[in-house]
Amino acid sequence: MMTMYKAMTIAGSDTSGGAGMEADLKTFQELGVYGTTALTCIVAQNPNADWAHEIYPIELITIEKQLTTILQGIGCDALKTGMLGSAELVELVAQTIDKYNLKNAVIDPVMVCKGIDTIMVPEAAAAIKELLVQRALAMTPNLLEAAYLAEMPAITTLEDMKQAAAKIHDNGCQYVILKAGDRLPGDEALELVYDGKTFTEKRHPKISGAYNHGAGCTFSAAITAGLAKGQTITEALEKAEAFIDAALRQSFRLNRWSGALKHCAWRE
Repeated sequence: MMTMYKAMTIAGSDTSGGAGMEADLKTFQELGVYGTTALTCIVAQNPNADWAHEIYPIELITIEKQLTTILQGIGCDALKTGMLGSAELVELVAQTIDKYNLKNAVIDPVMVCKGIDTIMVPEAAAAIKELLVQRALAMTPNLLEAAYLAEMPAITTLEDMKQAAAKIHDNGCQYVILKAGDRLPGDEALELVYDGKTFTEKRHPKISGAYNHGAGCTFSAAITAGLAKGQTITEALEKAEAFIDAALRQSFRLNRWSGALKHCAWRE
């Protein structure tokens, strides 16, 4: 009988299909993992208001029921988080990790929307810093999120990235995977991995003209899928990098406001 690897995402639903739960499930499927979802909110984009994002939270009791369905009824080998819109929800996630003794937790600290440089829900961000950093096997913050988690005013250099990664690790996260994206100058996108002993710099050519909506969700989901299959964090990260590179290179325009990754572009 074929082994069924299972991964859970605790995230919002992106109605446009590019990010959130939709991106996570597409990634799990492509990487050979059975995906389950605990929805935290529904995000609709308004075509009559320049594609403005409108967020509709799901009641906490409903999220708790979803988690019970998955963890008591199905189980999971790894989990990831996405948009967590309240401190109470973050507390529920932390309690769930403890209650079920969940080890392979990938925390994608979604604190900002793409193109907006301010923390969306300060109370939720504070709870993530207090409760989820210490429970994370891996975290995948961008530079804005990492600066918040490390209590730094900004991250503008590689040395800043190292300082932030060290602080986040000191607060309990085992592997900090810090993504610079296009925030730093130059032709390469920088990724810094810190395990408490070694800083590993990974440099990838920036992909001109790519649509990166949902790239962060997809990247963290790919790491989660690898962990669910029993891979080491190093192996899972290598697969995730190949997966996101292919998805970005074949990304496509969705409408006049946005584009999407091609999740089926990658083949092992």
